[in-house]
Amino acid sequence: MSSIYERIGGEAAIDAAVDLFYKKVLADDRIKHFFVGIPMERQHDHQKKFLTVALGGPNNYSGRGMKAAHSRLVNEMGLNDGHFDAVMENLGATLVDLGVPADLIGEAAAVAESTREQVLGRA
Repeated sequence: MSSIYERIGGEAAIDAAVDLFYKKVLADDRIKHFFVGIPMERQHDHQKKFLTVALGGPNNYSGRGMKAAHSRLVNEMGLNDGHFDAVMENLGATLVDLGVPADLIGEAAAVAESTREQVLGRA
């Protein structure tokens, strides 16, 4: 069976998803404050590389692990489960808007959900 990355359309699909995802995130009052002062071009690049690897594509990600990358947000800005849920909602809405089939959205959501404990500094 091919990877989620391949089944959703590869690099072009990841690029489109990340671009739309951040439009949604930056419009979401629950979580947009986490991105104030963040260089969004770099953020997009990191997210594209991370999602590519996480969904089974080529591994070109050399960034920090989930816990290290989010520790300041947890410790200084109070990143919590509610914020993580908001990110998950935006990811799901992005994939729906892009016409990704429900079964693939479920698979991608499961991958994203598997990072919750690390992102929130509990693992």
